[in-house]
Amino acid sequence: MADYKHGSMDITEQEKTFAGFVTFTTRAVIAIIVFLLFLALVGA
Repeated sequence: MADYKHGSMDITEQEKTFAGFVTFTTRAVIAIIVFLLFLALVGA
């Protein structure tokens, strides 16, 4: 088995990807809520 040291892997790309996913999800949820409020106010 290869020599592996816990915590030695470079995870900057994974952190960037996760941050992007969280940002996208947050914006999508906000957009959905705004859209639903718009539908409720317009009475569609």
